[in-house]
Amino acid sequence: MIRLAIVNDYELVVAGVAAMLSEDRHRIRVTALDPFSDDLDSVDVVLYDTFGPVHSSMDYLDALIRKGHAPVIVYTWNLRPAAAREALERGAAGYLSKALTGPEIADAVLAVVGGEVVVSPEVDPAAALVGGDWPGRVVANLSAREAEVITMIAAGMSNQEIADLSYLSINSVKTYIRTAYGKIGLQRRAQAVRWAIDNGFVATPDTTAATRDRHD
Repeated sequence: MIRLAIVNDYELVVAGVAAMLSEDRHRIRVTALDPFSDDLDSVDVVLYDTFGPVHSSMDYLDALIRKGHAPVIVYTWNLRPAAAREALERGAAGYLSKALTGPEIADAVLAVVGGEVVVSPEVDPAAALVGGDWPGRVVANLSAREAEVITMIAAGMSNQEIADLSYLSINSVKTYIRTAYGKIGLQRRAQAVRWAIDNGFVATPDTTAATRDRHD
């Protein structure tokens, strides 16, 4: 269970985000965090709503990052690339649009907890802000996490091996596989391996192991 704290002065905002994430309450527990609190080590990730605290947004971001070890995600309507770049340079682990759906926020939170830096696609160019592109982003609109999972499938890994290596639950791995397959138009693992090879994914010599029929 991931402990997500929302830093915001307004209870309505916290309740609204919690409601959006209600379908993911089995894996994400939402709590409110006083903007002046120092208790950041009690949570796994912080969602910082820049509309809430009356402080300068970036100065307060610095304070949040200094206070604890939990990664901080900026949650905002300000989608200017310059603002996103500054937030990331100051140490933010993500920069998310308030236009995202609940499942999209949940996916971003999980990715950040897994060590990724996540930027909403509305911030252009998001790929440049997080340090580059990844295979499958342009041709199939794969997220970085979906591309990572496809790469590991092409390397011959089982779902459990992918989960162990990525620090994801087996159900999350299956979800990423299902969404990636849906975007690519695939049904079987062997098809995914061939697609990965044809689209620039790096496969190891063990790739042939992935062509065995397995249930995803």
